Amino acid sequence: MPITPSKLLVAGLLGLTLGGCGAADRLAQIGAAPPLSAIQDPTAQPGYKPVRLPMPQPSVATFQGNSLWRTGSRAFFKDQRAQQIGDIVTVKVRVTDKANFDNATTRTRTNNENMGLKGLFGAQTQLTKILPEGTTGEGLVDVNSAGKSQGSGTIRRQEQLTTNVAAVVTQVLPNGNMVIEGKQEIRVNFEVRELIVAGVIRPEDIDTENMIDSQKIAEARIAYGGRGQISDVQQPRYGQQVMDILLPF
Repeated sequence: MPITPSKLLVAGLLGLTLGGCGAADRLAQIGAAPPLSAIQDPTAQPGYKPVRLPMPQPSVATFQGNSLWRTGSRAFFKDQRAQQIGDIVTVKVRVTDKANFDNATTRTRTNNENMGLKGLFGAQTQLTKILPEGTTGEGLVDVNSAGKSQGSGTIRRQEQLTTNVAAVVTQVLPNGNMVIEGKQEIRVNFEVRELIVAGVIRPEDIDTENMIDSQKIAEARIAYGGRGQISDVQQPRYGQQVMDILLPF
């Protein structure tokens, strides 16, 4: 069937529909560097939900007469480390994962079934009337089966990410722990690299330089990726992604 201009137009419109607004935005940015996102309040983003965790009973601060020390205080002098909403803490992202899995499975099964009719009140002599001539009552049914399966799998993974990112305290929980969230964007030529860090930290884990290691973040969410021309080339086209989802083979 010949391809007419109208069919090409329909195919183009279908491609634009599948791409949605994202395709239109990318077409408008041809020849220009990817724009950086505006600085926004993380708590005002769609889908943001305050963290809710089981909390112990809050302790009431007490003051002793003729004493400069306040019960429950973490330091005698004012602490410059992050401790309230809006403060900034530097997260040292240290992700070094290495995993090796090597599995092997072997299964073997052999079955042998033999059934005959050697003596059944003389009825075995009538077999020739039902079965071909020369049939005897021995070994009427002989079934043999054998099965063998063998499988092996190997997984080797090694990931390493080392960088620093500043995060903002978005919530202080009743027990003093803080919820942090930070986002960093770096544009190099026509590629934007994004780093997102979020989780719950303890004030005691922040060092004197107002920095905390990523391994001490509870419910840590760390994402590292990018967008731009190189990332577009590395990703399959929309049509291929749709076919990969729909095709059963």
